[in-house]
Amino acid sequence: MWQWRKQVQFFAPRFHVFVPDLVFFGDSATQSGERSEVFQAACVLKLLEKIGVKKFSVVGTSYGGFVAYHMARMSPEKVEKVVIASSGVNMKRSDNEALVRRARLESIEHLMLPESASQLRALTGLAVYKKLDIIPDFFLNDIVAQLYKEKRKEKMELLKGLTLGRDEQVNLSPLQQDVLMVWGTQDQIFPLTMATELKELLGEKARLEVIEKTSHVPQIENPERFNNIVNNFLSRSL
Repeated sequence: MWQWRKQVQFFAPRFHVFVPDLVFFGDSATQSGERSEVFQAACVLKLLEKIGVKKFSVVGTSYGGFVAYHMARMSPEKVEKVVIASSGVNMKRSDNEALVRRARLESIEHLMLPESASQLRALTGLAVYKKLDIIPDFFLNDIVAQLYKEKRKEKMELLKGLTLGRDEQVNLSPLQQDVLMVWGTQDQIFPLTMATELKELLGEKARLEVIEKTSHVPQIENPERFNNIVNNFLSRSL
């Protein structure tokens, strides 16, 4: 809710907006043992089918961008347009290793599922353009308790269940749909170089828009610019 609030407010008067919690994000859960982002994509596709949505565009950021990519790949007859924001769908094993070095932590789990104020500070230092050094540890510890302790075991399984980034070879299929990629110039989770590489891998229908002075969460750091870019893309030919 906090991550997409500005987008929901902006797009709701223009589109029918659906904002599902991915499995083990928020209140969504499953009895299945599957934990991959491919499974997440299948779940969202099934949800939209269940509520009668036959054609739609999909927007995802970071892990949600992985899900958006697979939804478009798996169901090209339903997914009309794709927005992938700050999401290294083309990440390799070495990209994960480089990310851990930038964070100065021992593992990717310590970065993506922080257990302490210091680990969360490392994450925000990479993900946010403006420095948050003045935020006290007790406040960061509260965020850790709210966002990362609930369903921690399952979230760890999701992290370990990613099919992307396991190998040094990138195996991505180009997408049939028009694809908009939105990136922050200062993203240190998935650097801008990954965006330019991903654009080529996704095919001739992919385009890249870059937002200055933002990092891994441009939809939060500059929502007005982000919303206008996405709106222009989605509104073409409607």
